[in-house]
Parts: sequence; structure tokens; C-alpha cells
Amino acid sequence: MGSTGPRPTIYLLEQFPPAAVQHCQSLFNTVLSTDAEVKNWRENATAILVREVTISADDISQAKKLKAIGKQGVGIDIIDQDACAQRGIAILNTPGANAQSVAELVLSLTMAVARQLRTIVVNQAANLEVRKEHCFGTTLQGKTIGIVGMGNIGLAVGRMFRGAFNSPILAHDPFAPKDAWSDLYHTRVDEFADMLPHVDILTLHLPLTPKTRNFIAAPQIRKMKKNAILINAARGGIINEEDLINALNEGLLYGVGLDCHDEEPPTLGRYSKLWASGRVISTPHIGATTSETQIHTATTALNRVYEYLTKSESG
Repeated sequence: MGSTGPRPTIYLLEQFPPAAVQHCQSLFNTVLSTDAEVKNWRENATAILVREVTISADDISQAKKLKAIGKQGVGIDIIDQDACAQRGIAILNTPGANAQSVAELVLSLTMAVARQLRTIVVNQAANLEVRKEHCFGTTLQGKTIGIVGMGNIGLAVGRMFRGAFNSPILAHDPFAPKDAWSDLYHTRVDEFADMLPHVDILTLHLPLTPKTRNFIAAPQIRKMKKNAILINAARGGIINEEDLINALNEGLLYGVGLDCHDEEPPTLGRYSKLWASGRVISTPHIGATTSETQIHTATTALNRVYEYLTKSESG
């Protein structure tokens, strides 16, 4: 990926894995998050790399030299996309790079909910007697999974559940091409509501937009089986959390696995009622936080920024 021109400069606005930083330094003049100069990125940067730092419209208006934003991961909702579009600033994320690790977490959450592992572990840690005859779970073999969002992560989830449990797959995505997932046996469902009465597991893989906020609320939950498992490893806000609490208290779901919440990281002050149900396992948005995936997504974002800047300079 060499270039005959001068090396571009990038500002790393937060910490990234050492291997990714080393890769960055092989391509760019690199301003680290620990360097004093990083505070001047709005005045001086032509390129930045972020993972969780919010980039607002005000930031964009001040960053007169900015040409590209590298985003580790898929979601770009932390970046003001309209402001970038008006300025012609490229947002270079890493779709597909974290699919395997997120899919593995979906599998982990589903299995943990199915076997009630949270309640068992919490009670043992509280020095309460937990005997096997007091534990009840459900098997996953042959259970139908509904996958909403037919992107790279949804595909990885489908392959995993098909291979592990021979799961029938129902899939919904109004934007996916008709021949999507041609190599994975599944049933395409055009109307989302039509799949709800038939799924034993429902997993969400959608971006958070005005249309997908509260995508799952009381009306949708009431159409599901009372022994269904609901998983969200996409974005907080897609599930209406107040409706979810009420549904769990009414016994409308078997259990829930959440890697995404309205408040992140989730705290006891905010989520005590949800967790008190004993049917929820929460994790603090760790879908992509394996060491391998963190390196892969960061280096992929860096490569995309480098290619963009060097092509624009040569063009």
C-alpha cells in the first residue's frame, strides 16, 4: 500500500490496540490520543479515527481541513452524517469486519438465556444453594430463529444456528436483494409481523434510525410466543425498554439477551427493574470486543482511510 507522495497524517481520537497503532504508524504520520497535539484535531486534522467518540455537526463545522473519518466498526450513528455530506467528508467504516464475533455473542447470549445461566450464577455468587433439580432450561435443537436484517452479521448468525441446532431460519429485510443468502437455506418473510408468531428466537441486526427506534414494542412482543427468546446485539433504542419490562413481568417472553441498551454501559440504577426479572442477560456492547476483531476492524478502517486519501491526492 505504498505511495510515492508524502505520508498522510491521521489523528487517533481514542486508544486503539497496539498492533493497530503499529499498523497505523507504518502508513501515516500518527497523532496518538496521548499526544498533546490531539486536542488540536479540529484545527489541523485532515483525517481522524474513532470508535466511540461522538463527532457532532459543531465538530465538523470547526474542522475545516477534515477530509475523512475512519470509524472502527459498522455503526456510524455517533457521527453527524448530514454535516459530513454537506462538506464532502468521507465516513469510512468497516462493514462485515466484526460479523463473526457479533454472531458468536448472539449464540452465547441465546444459550445463556436458554439455560438460565444468569440466575444460576448470581444465586451461587450470593451464597444461595442452587441444586440441579431447581434449574430449568430449554433446548435449542430444531428451534426456529427469526433474523431481522440480512447483512453480514445476520448471515453469520444464520449459518451458526443452522450448523449448531439445525434451526429453521426466517429472515426479514426489505432492503436486501431477492437473491440474498442464496447459499443458506432460509425462508424470506416480506412482512415482519408475519414471522413473530412462528419464531422461538428473534435476533435483531438493524441500524438505529427514526424508523427502527422502538421497532420492538408491546404490540410486537404480544404477537410472539410466550416461550420465545429475544436478542438485541445491534443498537440500543430498537427495543422499547419500558414495554420490555412490562412484558417480562407479564410472562410474555422466556428471556432476553441484550448487548445494546438505551444507556451504555448499562447500570443498576437504570436497569434494576429489567434485571430483577431474572430473565435478562445484559452485556455492555461487547459484540465486537474480541482482541482479534478489535485489531481487524481498526486496521481495516485505517486501510480505508489511507486508500481514500492517497487516491484523492493522486487524482
